[in-house]
Amino acid sequence: MTFLGIDIGTSGVKALLIDEAGKPIGDASAPAVEPVRPHPGWSEQNPQDWWTATLGAIDALKAKHPAELAAVKGIGLSGHMHGATLLGDNDQVLRPAILWNDGRSAAECLEMEAELPSLRDLAGNIAMPGFTAPKIAWVRKHEPDIYRQLKRVLLPKAYVRLLLSGEAVEDMSDAAGTLWLDVAKRDWSDELLGVTGLTRAHMPRLVEGSAIAAELKPELAARWGMGKVVIAGGAGDNAAAACGIGAIRPGEGFVSLGTSGVLFVSNDRFSPNTEGAVHAFCHAIPNTWHQMGVILSATDSLNWLSRITGKKQAELSAEAEAQFKGPGETIFLPYLSGERTPHNNAGARGSFTGLSQSTETAQLAQAVMEGVTFAMRDCQRVLADAGTRIDRLLAVGGGSKSALWLKMLATNLDMEIALPEDGDFGGALGAARLGLCAATGADPAEVMTMPPIKTTIAPDRSLSAAYSDQYARYRALYPAIEEARS
Repeated sequence: MTFLGIDIGTSGVKALLIDEAGKPIGDASAPAVEPVRPHPGWSEQNPQDWWTATLGAIDALKAKHPAELAAVKGIGLSGHMHGATLLGDNDQVLRPAILWNDGRSAAECLEMEAELPSLRDLAGNIAMPGFTAPKIAWVRKHEPDIYRQLKRVLLPKAYVRLLLSGEAVEDMSDAAGTLWLDVAKRDWSDELLGVTGLTRAHMPRLVEGSAIAAELKPELAARWGMGKVVIAGGAGDNAAAACGIGAIRPGEGFVSLGTSGVLFVSNDRFSPNTEGAVHAFCHAIPNTWHQMGVILSATDSLNWLSRITGKKQAELSAEAEAQFKGPGETIFLPYLSGERTPHNNAGARGSFTGLSQSTETAQLAQAVMEGVTFAMRDCQRVLADAGTRIDRLLAVGGGSKSALWLKMLATNLDMEIALPEDGDFGGALGAARLGLCAATGADPAEVMTMPPIKTTIAPDRSLSAAYSDQYARYRALYPAIEEARS
């Protein structure tokens, strides 16, 4: 038997095969058409692009591993969270999906909280423009013709599952990011749905991430040479990544330096901290929750600097490391797309301060890396305010390839950070593990193990005081700049 994990991202889809022991066999990817920004702060994508990329990735995997793909018994799905996929009659897509990093619905968030004062208590989260429900509130106000045709709202991976199986099903971790779920009860909330004029009829059926959600359509199974295949509930991308690195027990977590940045920790109970804009969601594992501090521009901040300087990310990182002696004069606020934790401000904007005639790209790159690091320190601070303790932290994402960035993080978070051995420990692996659990009934605690560790990065105590002083200056800048902008 083999098992397939499918990770649906905004830039493409990755398909990963694992064996019964959970060992990767092979993978394949297919690109998707990049999201578009019709207006500043907007971010949209055609759902058909996810499906085209999914078919392309699995077809490519069949070309490389036909026998192993034919042995698949379980499929798991991972996907980018919060995206609003609006379907009408016969599940026809009504408009481009509004994505996780779309900030147009800030006004609707305020209106929703005013209409339902208990919203934060039920959802365990602040109403943020990134979540799904405020997007539907925006559509109701600004695109009433579309809203009147609305029959169903699905998240990205649930839309792909619909096309794979014909079933509209969602797992708890992804559903928790809609702002329609009673996160403590792990069930849709009629009150939260009512704020956007929807009912349970508009929602997919709910299952746990490791449970069977549906079966693969026979015609697709025939296309890939498979027999009967079950599809697991799966997980939102961060919960899937946690399954991939084995962060499912209380106190286990990871720091992700991807396009966005995440500080993730598993919990044995529902532990919200809405004042600090902490995300408190269901995990993909039954009777487990998790918290996240989320920043919107992590490696994307270095991508931005790369675009305007003409230098590649790796070059910028190397320049910063070559001249690094400690905190620099320049401070960067990484709010290029607004910010979630801890500010919950879609209108926040990035900035450099402390520039001088001697500032060159190496200093700018260091400042960007430090700014993202300080934003992750903000996340740690508000998680601690919620009473959360992180016992073990692994590093994942493209930014974790930078030794300097990891050293900055370990020093500022004041804890060791473990770096896994080279390999894929992301959403596709976590999804495949969930597919294994669904198909075999295996205990997730036995399947979701941590990978071998390549190295552990310790804090540099000689820089702790200097970084604490610089972090204090960083924290003072946001309110001062926001006051000047208002």
